[in-house]
Amino acid sequence: MADPRIYPLTFTPVLRDYLWGGRRLATLYGRALPPGAVAESWEISGHPHGSTAADRGFWEGQSLPAILAALGEQLAGARAGWALERQRFPLLVKLLDAQQDLSLQVHPGDEYALVHEHGELGKTEMWYVLHADPGASLILGLKSGTTRAAFEAALAANRVETVLNRVPIAAGQSVDVPTGTVHALLAGTVVAEIQQNSDTTYRVHDWGRVGVDGKPRALHIGKALDVSAFGQPAAGIVQPRPISAAAGVVRRELVRNRYFVVEEMVLSPGRTFRGRCDGSTLEIWGCMAGEVAIGCAGALPVPLPAIRFALLPASLGAFEIVASAPSVCLRAYLPEIVPGAED
Repeated sequence: MADPRIYPLTFTPVLRDYLWGGRRLATLYGRALPPGAVAESWEISGHPHGSTAADRGFWEGQSLPAILAALGEQLAGARAGWALERQRFPLLVKLLDAQQDLSLQVHPGDEYALVHEHGELGKTEMWYVLHADPGASLILGLKSGTTRAAFEAALAANRVETVLNRVPIAAGQSVDVPTGTVHALLAGTVVAEIQQNSDTTYRVHDWGRVGVDGKPRALHIGKALDVSAFGQPAAGIVQPRPISAAAGVVRRELVRNRYFVVEEMVLSPGRTFRGRCDGSTLEIWGCMAGEVAIGCAGALPVPLPAIRFALLPASLGAFEIVASAPSVCLRAYLPEIVPGAED
């Protein structure tokens, strides 16, 4: 008999109303939103700043941290031992709607964050571009050869734009954002973000903007300079790595690091991808376009329209993803490499 506690989990998102947000999660994707700007929708989160609750089945109404506490490795998988030791879910999934430019920011790695942020981890992340206005771009790293001294001088002289690497973007592209990468989403973009379960951000520059209280928002320039990766070549859009293409299912690897692997899956109508959660790692599936259903033994199929995410527990066993329309999905899971103190 199937364990009623183990099934594909979907969650009620947690919304954040930062001043740079907009309404495109409603206008583009039909999300029911409260009045005002919505900047972020935390889709799958076990972070204390915004934990999502299951919206169906045995765990309905229970938060992801509570489910993790009950299931442990059955939920997250053997590869998540480093996260389970900290009693934390390993990943966090968001949608971001940039109606205005986000601040210029950088994230620390684990070693620095653990020392300076009260035990919080660093923040490695990636973006999948869902929407980009014509001519849209983002900031991804510094221009080649930019030193710490040059960056600090540009900040002090209010000419930081002269050292930033600006990258044009389009829907369907992916962006890798390792820790230490100075970056900013800019106006006119909507992205899905997959990241470490962390909320550690150092704001470097805020384009002269003030917060809702009429005062400039806090900057963290000293910490940002400590963790920024200087002397790196200018970064660009991810070039996907083909994995397989057969029977109407195309797999490509987008990002691989010490914390997660993200694949893109393109399915033709009526086609099926079959997988197995064998206890080693959870899987997170997100439908970026079209509509799919997730099936497994002992549970009703879970419809996954665009833009919606589901968490497959590591002990789920065999599952299948069936496309009812031309569909594009993201698939995230934990790699075999066990993270150390620094990413």
